[in-house]
Amino acid sequence: MRINKTVVAAAASVAVAASGVAGTALTRQDSAESGSGLRFNQVQMIGSHNSYHRELSPAEQKVQQAQNPGSVDLWYSHAPIAQQLEDQNVRTLELDLVPDPDGGLYTYPLIRKLTGQGPLTDPAMAQPGIKVMHIPDFDYNGTCKTLVLCLRQVKAWSDENPGHTPITISLELKQSDPKVVAAGGVQSPPWNAANLESIDREIRSVFPEQELLSPDDVRKPGLTLEQSVLTKGWPKLDDVRGQVLFYFDNGGAGTIRDLYRTGHENLEGRAVFTRGPEGQPDAAITQVNDPRGANQAEIQRLVSKGYLIRTRSDEPMATIRDKDYSRLGIALDSGAQVVTTDWPVAGMAARYDSDFVAKLPGDTPVRCNPVTAPKWCQGNVAER
Repeated sequence: MRINKTVVAAAASVAVAASGVAGTALTRQDSAESGSGLRFNQVQMIGSHNSYHRELSPAEQKVQQAQNPGSVDLWYSHAPIAQQLEDQNVRTLELDLVPDPDGGLYTYPLIRKLTGQGPLTDPAMAQPGIKVMHIPDFDYNGTCKTLVLCLRQVKAWSDENPGHTPITISLELKQSDPKVVAAGGVQSPPWNAANLESIDREIRSVFPEQELLSPDDVRKPGLTLEQSVLTKGWPKLDDVRGQVLFYFDNGGAGTIRDLYRTGHENLEGRAVFTRGPEGQPDAAITQVNDPRGANQAEIQRLVSKGYLIRTRSDEPMATIRDKDYSRLGIALDSGAQVVTTDWPVAGMAARYDSDFVAKLPGDTPVRCNPVTAPKWCQGNVAER
C-alpha cells in the first residue's frame, strides 16, 4: 500500500503550499486541507466518460451519419489517459470492453471497408486479449486499443504520483450491435465465465494486489460487502492513496453481474466491484446517470447510507446542442462521489460554439464531498 508522505494544504478554491506540517500534530484546518481522517466515500471527483474515445475521420463520419443520424453524438475526442490524469484533473475513467480471446477479431472494421480503407495495422489488435472500443465495426477508434495498454497508461502515471486519491475505473462490457452484424460486421464472443476471468487476469497483470482497492480490502470479517460499507465504512483516504478501484457499469439480475458472482457471492477474490442492487450482498457501488429531478434526492440518500455513486454531469452532444448546462450543478450537489463528463477542460466544446466545461469548484482533482464529508472538511483535498 502506497501512502503519500507529504502533506500539502489547499485553500477552499486555490491550492497553497504548506510547510512545517510534517512531523507535527494536524490542526482541524490542516486535516480538512490534507484529507487526513477522511474516508474514500467522503470525497468527490470528476471523471471522463468513454475516456479512451476518439472520433473517426470525416469520411467515416459521413457513413456513420448516413446509417444513423444520431451518430453526431459520437463526434468528440479525449486526450490520452495520462494527460487527463495529469493536466485535466480527471480521477475516474470509463473503458468499454469487448472480448477477443483469440485475437484479430476487430482488425478490419466494417466502416473502414465501406470507406475504402485497409485493415488496422496496430499489432496489439491482432493479439489475444480484451479490446477497448465504443461500437465494434462502427465507432472503433481510441487512444489505447486494449485493456492492458489502457491500464499501463494509468499505472505509469500512478507510479509517478503515488499520493493520488484512488482512481476509479468503470468497465462497461459490450458486444457487437446486431444491426451492424447484420450489415456485415463481426460478432463478438459472449461474456462467458472464461472471458470474465480474463478481466481479473489482465487487471492483475498490470496492477499488483497492493495497488488494487478490491472488494476484499473493503469487506469486513463476518459481514457482507454491503454490510461492511454501510456499517463500518470505506477505508480511510490516506490508507488507499495510490490505488486503483474497478467496477462494472453492467448491472441487473440474470446478467454479467450474476455470472461474475458465481462462487463469489461477496466478490471474494475478485478484482472488480459489481453494480449490486441495494439490499444485495455485493452492493457497494452503483450509478444514477441522470441526477435531475427526484434522482438528486435518491443519490443523496444512497451516498448518505454509505454507497459509492456515479452520476453524469452532461450528455455528449445533447448538453451542448441544447445549451442546457444546469445538470452540472445538480450532479455536484447530489454528493455522488464520481461525476463524469465529456468536457473536462475548457476549449473541448469550442468547436461546437460552446464554452461548457465540467469541473469541480476551485479547478481541483478532489474536493470534500458536499453530502458525506464531515463539517470540518471544506474545499479541496490535496494529493501531493
